[in-house]
Amino acid sequence: MGALAGITVIELEGIGPAPMAAMLLADMGATVLRIQRRDPVEQGIQRERRFNLLLRNRTSIELDLKQPESVALVLDLVENADALIEGFRPGVMERLGLGPYACLARNPRLVYGRVTGWGQDGPLAQSAGHDINYLAVTGALHAIGRQGQPPTPPLALLGDFAGGGLYLALGMLAALIERTRSGLGQVVDAAMVDGVASLSTAFFGLAAAGLWQSERGVNLIDSGAPFYDVYACRDGRFVSVGPLEPKFFTQLLALLELPKELAAWQPDRTRWPALRDRLAQAFAARTRDDWTARLAGTDACFAPVLSFDESPSHAHLRARGTFVEVDGIAQPAPAPRLSRSAAPPIAPVAAPLRGAAALAALECWLSPAALARVQTQGLFTVRP
Repeated sequence: MGALAGITVIELEGIGPAPMAAMLLADMGATVLRIQRRDPVEQGIQRERRFNLLLRNRTSIELDLKQPESVALVLDLVENADALIEGFRPGVMERLGLGPYACLARNPRLVYGRVTGWGQDGPLAQSAGHDINYLAVTGALHAIGRQGQPPTPPLALLGDFAGGGLYLALGMLAALIERTRSGLGQVVDAAMVDGVASLSTAFFGLAAAGLWQSERGVNLIDSGAPFYDVYACRDGRFVSVGPLEPKFFTQLLALLELPKELAAWQPDRTRWPALRDRLAQAFAARTRDDWTARLAGTDACFAPVLSFDESPSHAHLRARGTFVEVDGIAQPAPAPRLSRSAAPPIAPVAAPLRGAAALAALECWLSPAALARVQTQGLFTVRP
């Protein structure tokens, strides 16, 4: 099942972008073994394990990597792995004896994936940080927000999950493809600052051309334009509209029962404040669901603003199977979709309990003799 069936990946326990990348590979069919701390430290937002959806679709074992026997076991696993993922600060894996040189010496075909905020080198490489900081230095955070307001952190979507996790997965896939030609693995250095900068490429071009103003909330697609924004409805909920093209804007005006003459205001920035008032008054006259019934499916470039609770019930997303339910929890299905390798997408498997069935998880990684040796070393804690 899945395009990556047969690819084996070792994931060292982490938060944010590293498990995101591992989930993406596992969703596509890779066999991922997550190596977790014997005595876990609190990281990220604490919750019951089944709600940590990024941990789906893999098995796990618990090890104390301060024990030489545990490090030796990981190196044994590396010999049979196609890839490894780690998200520690630079130098941590080297101090454990599991850095790229040690692992590639055991398996020259290994793709060694590393994800950090600042990268493996540079003045800030050893500094702590989070998504908001990586957005800040790349210009992305400065650009997000409304006119006259401070920059608005956009969840952790851009830094952790797109600039970090997605770019790590992309780099590892590229290295796996290159390996088919060279026969050799390599190190993938995925830095969130690099990924966010890459995601911002188009905007750097617009700025260089004089087509993007540094002031927030005054540009075409940053809430500056009244025809690319969100509006409050009578019930306090919101709708989004984005008819940038004149023909689509004309249709929106017609559906809002506003004068067609307002179409001439679209390219005239001096009329934008007045146009915003007209649109705001119109949307405030009906509820969000009333507008959805009237505008959904048209070319007015419209969609209701839904919460995480509401989104899985949206008719279009239900029809596509964008969300699935696992262990009673609605969650996004694997994406993107491939026409032959897995259609419909592979149904996710919930994250395993910590340390559950550790020896069973190793059966497809180690020889019977190696597995028997591990059993005698007492590396695993038996949990109820």
